[in-house]
Amino acid sequence: MCTERYIKSPASLFVAEIAARAIQQPNHMSKLTGKVAVVTGASKGIGAGIAKSLAAEGAAVVVNYASSREGADKTVAEIAKAGGKAVAVQADVSKKADIVRLFAETKKVFGRLDILVNNAGIYAFTPLEDITEEHFHRHFDLNVLGTILAAQEAVKYFDEKGGSIINLSSVVSTLGIPGAAVYSATKGAVNSLTLVLAKELGPKKIRVNGVAPGMVETEGTAAGGMTEGEFRKDVESKTPVGRIGQPQDIASVVTFLASDDASWVSGETWFVSGGFR
Repeated sequence: MCTERYIKSPASLFVAEIAARAIQQPNHMSKLTGKVAVVTGASKGIGAGIAKSLAAEGAAVVVNYASSREGADKTVAEIAKAGGKAVAVQADVSKKADIVRLFAETKKVFGRLDILVNNAGIYAFTPLEDITEEHFHRHFDLNVLGTILAAQEAVKYFDEKGGSIINLSSVVSTLGIPGAAVYSATKGAVNSLTLVLAKELGPKKIRVNGVAPGMVETEGTAAGGMTEGEFRKDVESKTPVGRIGQPQDIASVVTFLASDDASWVSGETWFVSGGFR
């Protein structure tokens, strides 16, 4: 019978103790710790979901809003309650002066910028015969010009390490839905912008990607009667995964694209729609 005894050295005991602690206390370092993000149109819906998701991964978030201060404050409060950092800043992203102020305030409060999410936008489906100049310019000023102006200003604040820009598009950009001529055109433009800016800004270590959601259950889609009844049933019947989306479905993809996990992903528009194309 073997009677050998193995005596552990102090060094080996120390290593064993450290290993045990590592198992008991896993590394909780979040993907976006130390990062600062601006999310436009973040007072509700998908934008609010994105802001909360980025904050949950450690980013300090600027919750931009155009008119709903109450909604923005609610988003900020929910982030703070979960232990995150956020501030609400009003700005109409279709206006250059507001954009300049938005990013200056970001720098003043958080000292840096790493992530821009161009989420602010509007949609209204109108048949060709009812399209007006006001309808056209309202959509393009916010959905397209706003995306350009925000990206243009953000580039001034990214440091030598670069940054990440995520533009929100829509599956409607490629579906050819009757009555959606203007809205579809704006989101098609966003898809093109994403690819062009990825190539233009890549040498500055700035990644640019897009996310094109399918139908998502938000305050806006609910108010439009899209989340109940026959319309919802029709969409779900054409969606391979069998359901409409939730803001977190979009937010999780945006958060991935904002993180270093996507460091070799740029110029792509991700369709996040449960397979509905």
